[in-house]
Amino acid sequence: MGAGGPLLLCASLLLAGCALGLRLGRGRGAADRAVLAWLCYDALVHLALEGPFVYLSFAGSVADSEGLIASLWKEYGKADARWLYFDPTIVSLEVLTVVLDGSLALVLVYAIVTEKYYRHFIQVTLCVCELYGGWMTFVPDWLVGSPNLNTDDWLYFGVYLVFFNSVWVLIPGLLLCQSWVELKTMHYGRSSSRKKLQ
Repeated sequence: MGAGGPLLLCASLLLAGCALGLRLGRGRGAADRAVLAWLCYDALVHLALEGPFVYLSFAGSVADSEGLIASLWKEYGKADARWLYFDPTIVSLEVLTVVLDGSLALVLVYAIVTEKYYRHFIQVTLCVCELYGGWMTFVPDWLVGSPNLNTDDWLYFGVYLVFFNSVWVLIPGLLLCQSWVELKTMHYGRSSSRKKLQ
């Protein structure tokens, strides 16, 4: 199977995540609707794509597996060969990503929809986890000259490695900034309320 099927699967998860997030965000501001759309997509990717990757890795290898999910990871393996065979760093990061990041994304959706006080604590935690995952996925390979990365082909390098992975850096970075501003506003609002009472 070529790149068409796996890319179509990714696009369908994006559409499903956006539709679900926008539905959950009805009546909320544009920023919260966008965050919910991202979080639903994020959770779907972690649970529906990376979860099966972990299973395939423990059951044998992606390279020896069949099916749509295996074909997706085989296609991505053309950009980063570590995803084809049991690479302990990648698999251990993906176990953490599926269990922790997938769960945190769902908890954060709940916290936003129900307006829980712990929303920004969970948001900061999830964003740090996402950024750590990106760092640990690529920096160890870069330090040894990127022997597993295909940087010669524009599709594999530009789309698979740079674009797909930079999304998990850019959006968590923006969400960290959002949490910073919100926490700062809450702090100064509380401080000014105390001053008025004195």
